[in-house]
Amino acid sequence: MADVKDALLSVLPTIRVPRAGDRVHKDECAFSFHTPESESGLYVCMNTFLGFGRPYVERHYQKTGQRAFLRLKRIPKPKSEESNSGTGDPPRKKPTRLAIGMEGGFDMSDEQCEYEETMTLVILPEFLEIQRDGLSGLPEMVRDRVSTAIDAILSADSASRKQEVQAWDGEVRQVSKHAFNLQQHEGTPRIPPGGWKCGVCDLRENLWLNLTDGSILCGRRYFDGSGGNNHAVQRYRETGYPLAVKLGTITPDGADVYSYDEDDMVLDPNLAEHLSHFGIDMMKMQKTDKTMTELEIDMNQRIGEWELIQESGVQLQPLYGPGYTGIRNLGNSCYLNSTMQVIFSIPAFQRKYVENMEQIFHKSPSDPTQDFSTQVAKFGYGLQSGEYSKPALEKETETAPEHKGLQDGIAPRMFKALIGKGHPEFSTNRQQDAQEFFLHFINMIERNCRSSSNPNEVFRFLVEEKIKCLVSQKVKYTQRVEYILQLPVPLEAALNKEELTAYEQARLQAEKDHLPLPELVRARIPFTSCLEAFAAPEQLDEFWSAALQAKSNALKTSCFASFPDYLVIQIKKFSFGVDWVPKKLDVSIDVPDELDLSEFRGGGLQVGEEELPDVAPPLVTPDEPKGSLGFYGNDDDDSYCSPHFSSPTSPVLDESVVTQLVEMGFPSEACRKAVYYTGNSGAEAAMTWVMSHMDDPDFAQPLVLSGVSAPSPVTVTGDPPSEEHIATIISMGFSQDQAIRALRATNNSLERAVDWIFSHIDDLDAEAAMDLSEGRSAAESVSESHAAAGPRVRDGAGRYELFAFVSHMGTSTMCGHYVCHIKKEGRWVIYNDQKVCASEKPPKDLGYIYFYQRIQS
Repeated sequence: MADVKDALLSVLPTIRVPRAGDRVHKDECAFSFHTPESESGLYVCMNTFLGFGRPYVERHYQKTGQRAFLRLKRIPKPKSEESNSGTGDPPRKKPTRLAIGMEGGFDMSDEQCEYEETMTLVILPEFLEIQRDGLSGLPEMVRDRVSTAIDAILSADSASRKQEVQAWDGEVRQVSKHAFNLQQHEGTPRIPPGGWKCGVCDLRENLWLNLTDGSILCGRRYFDGSGGNNHAVQRYRETGYPLAVKLGTITPDGADVYSYDEDDMVLDPNLAEHLSHFGIDMMKMQKTDKTMTELEIDMNQRIGEWELIQESGVQLQPLYGPGYTGIRNLGNSCYLNSTMQVIFSIPAFQRKYVENMEQIFHKSPSDPTQDFSTQVAKFGYGLQSGEYSKPALEKETETAPEHKGLQDGIAPRMFKALIGKGHPEFSTNRQQDAQEFFLHFINMIERNCRSSSNPNEVFRFLVEEKIKCLVSQKVKYTQRVEYILQLPVPLEAALNKEELTAYEQARLQAEKDHLPLPELVRARIPFTSCLEAFAAPEQLDEFWSAALQAKSNALKTSCFASFPDYLVIQIKKFSFGVDWVPKKLDVSIDVPDELDLSEFRGGGLQVGEEELPDVAPPLVTPDEPKGSLGFYGNDDDDSYCSPHFSSPTSPVLDESVVTQLVEMGFPSEACRKAVYYTGNSGAEAAMTWVMSHMDDPDFAQPLVLSGVSAPSPVTVTGDPPSEEHIATIISMGFSQDQAIRALRATNNSLERAVDWIFSHIDDLDAEAAMDLSEGRSAAESVSESHAAAGPRVRDGAGRYELFAFVSHMGTSTMCGHYVCHIKKEGRWVIYNDQKVCASEKPPKDLGYIYFYQRIQS
């Protein structure tokens, strides 16, 4: 007892009670995916409240000197049916609300297993273990303080649970703008309380009552062929009547109301009054059909049953071991899972983060859960080590096909929270576009690898653009950095046009006769046609020609200026319809296993070609009046300038076009780039540029040109910059001076400071060079020379071999499911969240993003 007393007294001053705002990491290790269910349990520091697996707890002790830890251990036991009935516990409730942590929503505490939990106080470095009942013989002051801290840690919501259960509600709906002034036709028929049928076809389910004219029509057809025949939305397109209520969902508590004009589910505070217009007493109605929320929940719960792309029609062989680790779906996180599986199958990322893991962990800051490199290394090791590639315990006795091959896998909660922090989309539980996430991850790598090797170099390549003035015949060559090649889908190149025509006629006839639709026929598009569409000349109207000093027509062509080690190709299957509703092209593309792009390499200025003069277009072209919107001058002065540029040599932009694009919702700096790079050639050309560069990592970053000063930052005075924030920014590869300037300019905000540095990097490098010339500093000279050289681009032969692809199921990137296939050890492997199996029939023709590796000659 004396040893226990002395040990506790020695650590008593360091033991803290968690306060509001403290994050208690008691579910997962900061450096690994060890949890309380791991063999050795999880050690929670009683001072910092960080969690550590047994291999990493001593690292924390050596780095911080903290000795007091609470060891949590949970032993999972499969929950039996008898356990529920024997204890009187109610059966699992089916969710009725598309929400997490709210009444009726998905219950995150509803475990598939029961747990036997133990808790032990551990003192390092001796790993002296003290049981709870061992505190009874200690002085009351010591016993109370330790017990209070233990109870507070045990009762606190864990950091990961806060992230998951923070009342995410997918049903939050806005009041419709049409609710208070909705026009309702007089003389409309009374609607009976039941027995409804679509006014165009014979459907009796999924029926919608238009609240203006009283028409009853069927709803939209879903991507799997179920649902309606789109007659209700067709009615809206014909009439513009905006609101409809789903019959069968009307109860005294409300109903499903959809606004076609606002393209969303909405609230109608006057619904009872609007329904009474048709003789419907809302207080007497009963629910007879599924709400849209229930349909979406059913879809979420059926993930794993889809047969498209997932090869669920055959019994697949589960795979386990290094490189075959599954990833848990954290709530619509399949886009992240599929993308990261492919990225960490590439040796450059393995070398950077997995092989250098110990070095990265050694340099990690005091809170490794907030360090990008640490969490990426942890993720990579979790996938590649095989340590977590084991059959899921709770599913071992399951016989359902969807449970065969499930693994424990890893749950990258810290990584997802960190990479999505501050991002309007990736910080949510909504489904996302895998291509957008890939570019977001690339951008995060760029930010965190400025002073060290950058694995992004394997993806980076240059695109050469040539613009030829059709009047002067002179040309202009430019190059831009890309990380992904976007290929259009030329539907006119379909090989089965006759089949498509016959299918379309049969579909229309079936809809007219109210018969089942014929079996779907996909357009079969040659991959070569997609490549040719990328390289085909594009007509530019009203291009401002520096040779003519006037507008003319031009042709723009694109080709490769370099070939990367790994070529990422996105098939542009997603677009917007005329009603701005996202849609997906259901096509089959014969993507080759081997690809030779040598013929698409550019060569720069050719013999006999003459370059266009390097002259910026005038503010007001000869065929336009002076005084364009957004430019400033006075009646006595013909000089005009943009408020965004102060230098007389700055580019002049047609701010009226910039304003048009900004009003469409695009970032202002992206709009300025669009106008500049299209030579002030009009809104249409600028819009085309915006649409083709929306996925660029620097899309919304300021337009900064060599020889042109960017706007001077506004310095915000206040408290001195935080030393911890300075150290964090320095760890990303920036200098101390850059860190201090950025924090001062952003009022000591760490996230804004990093963005500020990237927005003003040319200014900082220029100032560093000036400091160097004046003998003030030499630290930034390396950074300045690196910036001047531009991004490093590898080059080589244009012959490639397909090694991975990501596939999407669903009607748009906002819904559905992602899986990926990766070729390993000579065979294809399908990664479907926690399920990793040998692939029997990889659906290469239905992929969304393809990954090719260079064939080494």
